[in-house]
This record gives sequence, C-alpha cells and structure tokens, in this order.
Amino acid sequence: MTSRGTAKVTLPDDETILVTREFDAPKHLVYKAWTTPELVKRWWNAKRGEVTVCEIDLRVGGRWRYVMVTPDGTEVAFHGEYREIVPNERIVSTEVFEGAPQEEGQPEVGTVNTLTLIEVDGRTTVTIETKAPSKEVRDAIIASGMEAGLQDALDLLEEVAVSLR
Repeated sequence: MTSRGTAKVTLPDDETILVTREFDAPKHLVYKAWTTPELVKRWWNAKRGEVTVCEIDLRVGGRWRYVMVTPDGTEVAFHGEYREIVPNERIVSTEVFEGAPQEEGQPEVGTVNTLTLIEVDGRTTVTIETKAPSKEVRDAIIASGMEAGLQDALDLLEEVAVSLR
C-alpha cells in the first residue's frame, strides 16, 4: 500500500486534533470497516494487543465500547455515545478513555469526535476531528503517543476496507 503512515495530524486550535488521510477504497467500505464490530476488531488494536470487546449500537443515542488487552496484560478501554450518524458520510460521537481520571459525581470528561468520509474516484478522504474540553486534555492526548497508534490503526483500517472489495 502506498498510503501507509500517511495520516496528517494537525492542531488547528487549542482544543482540536485534526487527522486527515486518504484511503484506496470507496467510502461505503471504509464506513463498513469503521462500524462493523468484527471488522473493527481487525484494525482498532493497531497491532498492539487483542481486542476483547467491541460493542457498537450504531444509532443516535446508541453507545459503543472497545477494549484491548496488550501483551503485558494491560487493559485499554474507550467508550462513547453516538450523537449524529449519516451512513457512509459522517459520524459524530463522544469518546472517553476509561483510564483517565474522572471526578466523582461529575459528567465524564472526554472528547467529541467527528468522522467525515469524502469519496473522489473510488478513493476516500477520511477526516477525524477530535474536540477536547481543554488545551490540557488535547495536549495529554497528543503526549500519550496517540499518533503512532493512530497511524498503525489507520493503515490496518485501509487493509480491512480494501479486503471488502
């Protein structure tokens, strides 16, 4: 694949992470790979562990949860709620890292993520906008090493989408 590791990560403002990457697959296949549990299990781990939970209730107000166990036994889990769904075009959802500190009795601190798929000539540009509640949260996400894992996960996502042809 010529597009390995080609996601562009930018910080357009103090609360936003913007990821853009082109895929050699039509948007309906990228969307299917993004929203089908058995397919998500093939790419979300970014080759860093085994996905043990992949729950997707793909409807507005529906919830999602992914859990991965790393080779050293560490559990990494995220969950969220779908806010907007336009099949094959756009998904807006919340995302909470279950390992992040949360204040008791307060709303969960997480991000709002917007996935956008635009297809031209059978290739799909994927844009992921992550809105954090503060610069500190955005910077903590960047400092976590998320970009390396994201690059690997998106490479795998492309492989899965292409395999659906």
